[in-house]
Order: sequence, then structure tokens, then C-alpha cells
Amino acid sequence: MEKPTISTIIVIISLLIIGLYAMGEVNYFSSKIMVERNIDAPTIVIPSIGVEEKINNVSLSQGVMSDPGENLPTENPVVLYGHRTLQGSPFLRVNELSIGDTFLLEWPGIGELNYSVVNYTIVPATFDFYPEGENTTYLITCDPIGSTENRIIVQGDLIAKNPINNTIIKNNPQESNALIISALFLIIGAIISYFYPKENRLYILATVLIISAVLFYFCFNPIPSELIYDKIIFLNGGL
Repeated sequence: MEKPTISTIIVIISLLIIGLYAMGEVNYFSSKIMVERNIDAPTIVIPSIGVEEKINNVSLSQGVMSDPGENLPTENPVVLYGHRTLQGSPFLRVNELSIGDTFLLEWPGIGELNYSVVNYTIVPATFDFYPEGENTTYLITCDPIGSTENRIIVQGDLIAKNPINNTIIKNNPQESNALIISALFLIIGAIISYFYPKENRLYILATVLIISAVLFYFCFNPIPSELIYDKIIFLNGGL
């Protein structure tokens, strides 16, 4: 087998970088499975932008986070934070919401709470935010994509309260995401290696197989995803 060419080394480095991001996402979804299986956890559903996420009060690395976690809708203002890039990107499309759009919270012990968007604003990250209103829920994420310079704040006011939808509470649409990401990396990587020049093909294939093995390992033995993202944050310009 010939020594790897410069172009092969570049491809290998590219695969390693993509693999690191894939590892971050695989660990995110694998670690979240227990959160998603917790039927006592509330759920946020925004049909217009494809959001159906369990809400936790521990960390953004587990998805959509309520802070402060002890606040209950109809008793206190609820503030929900979510990443817009990486770690599942639960609030990736929050910027598409407009005045009059609706979202709902399935909150065990309280019910199905329907909200209408009444305000949408973008503020600097240093903005002092003071939530108010026991019938108000705020959705907050970063803006623009890939940056922490600003915050999008979407305010929704309660318009209806109904019995809880147990089907939504029990559903876990993200349970297979870690395996899907791992399988896609393996398949796409195998295709790339198949069409790569024969003299350096084994280098690419070996890289793909090693990274894929690590991805599948993390599917069943996850670590906190922030441990990976903290090491590669410089790739996003330090943001």
C-alpha cells in the first residue's frame, strides 16, 4: 500500500472532524433516552417547526431546559431554553415562529396547555430578562445560528387548557437518532472509500470503520456530549 497522499490526509482530517461532531450528537441523543422515557416529564410540541421534546430542569445538554425548574405553568412564568445548533438543535427553527402561531405544553399534573405567540424579539446576550405572568411561557435560543451574540425571545400566552394527551407524553421520536447518525456515517463513509482512488482507499476505509466503531460504542455507552463539544468549540470560532 502506497503512502497516503496530501489529498488523502486532508480527507482523513475532514472525516475526523465530521466524526467528532457526529460523536457529540450521538452522545447527546444516547444520553437523552432516559429523559425521553420519563413520562412524568413535561413535553413541548410546536407542530409548525417540527418540535416534540421532553423538558428537563437539569441541563441544556439534555435538550429543552426549564429554568428555574420549579416554575409551573398557570402558577409561574415558564422559561424554556434550547440550543439552535448542535446537541440536537431542538430550537433550530424557532426563528420561523410569528405572532399568532401556536405551541403547546403537555404538563403532567396540570394538563395540555395551548399558547399563542404574542411577541417575538431579538436582544443582545447581555440583555437583562425578567419573565412575568403565570399564564406566559417564553422560548429562548441563540441568534444568529452558530453564534451566542444575541437571543431570540418568543413569548406565548395561554389560550386554552385541556386534558393531557398521554400519547404525546409517552412518545419518544428521537430514540433511534443516535443509531441513525452512526449508520449514516458508516454508509456514506463506505461509499466515499469505495469511489476513492484504489492506491489510498484502505486509509479512508480504515478511518471510516474506526470512527464508526466509536460511534456505535457511544450509542450504548454514552458520555456527556459537552465533554466532546468543549474540546472542539474552537472549530465554531470559539462560540
